[in-house]
Amino acid sequence: MEQALQQRLEQTARQLRRHIISMTHGASSGHPGGSLSAADIVTALFFHEMRVDPQNPRWPGRDRFILSKGHAAPVLYAALAEKGFFPVEELPNLRRTGHFLQGHPDMKKVPGVDMSTGSLGQGISAAVGMALALELDKSEARVWAVLGDGELQEGQVWEAAMAAAHYKLDRLTAFVDLNKLQIDGPVEKVMSCLPVKEKFEAFGWNVLEIDGHSFEQILDAIEQAKATKGRPTCIVAHTVKGKGVSFMENQVGWHGSAPNAEQAQQALKELQ
Repeated sequence: MEQALQQRLEQTARQLRRHIISMTHGASSGHPGGSLSAADIVTALFFHEMRVDPQNPRWPGRDRFILSKGHAAPVLYAALAEKGFFPVEELPNLRRTGHFLQGHPDMKKVPGVDMSTGSLGQGISAAVGMALALELDKSEARVWAVLGDGELQEGQVWEAAMAAAHYKLDRLTAFVDLNKLQIDGPVEKVMSCLPVKEKFEAFGWNVLEIDGHSFEQILDAIEQAKATKGRPTCIVAHTVKGKGVSFMENQVGWHGSAPNAEQAQQALKELQ
């Protein structure tokens, strides 16, 4: 992996993380933990891989991105703003009345959002439908989805997984943000979804397992997914909840809690 590309992606990911902290602090609510854990995956997709046009968000030939774990909206909003879909100056308006950056993504209000998500399990189902439609249209566009590991407790996820394999949707790639924590505690104790790799394989998917904070591994997995024919790909990304902020890392309490002024200042200092 070229050093210049590595540095550019790392710098972008840090910027997204700074936005996440500032947004959730300003709103006094939101989900920083799972937004921070997915930042590297989202960075790799939006700033290296996906074909999108910020000046034409509904361009038919674009790649689709679905944040199935919709509560991690801050990381998506940060990426969209930095990519140019809307002004970065809008980010401080997260969850504020009269503004369009709601607590969960809204495809009717936010440029660049391909699917309104928040009810877990529904985003990946929409991604399957999009991939099937693109297949029927003989489009070259691809569909990328990011799921949470707690989300895998939803039965609808596995219905979608079964359908994707049945229709051989090789243009669909789903990342599982496996940070091992959900709002009620460790995923394994609340309702274990492990082993994730073997379960998706049993449903007929091509499955890759990576360090979700290694850009080299993320980009390599993306290339392997694109080269796979006849079945969808699941990339199981091992991540750290609250990645990048020392006092948030691997702490379940930061799933849906916003930092106060002092905590935000410390977090932003660490992310310089």
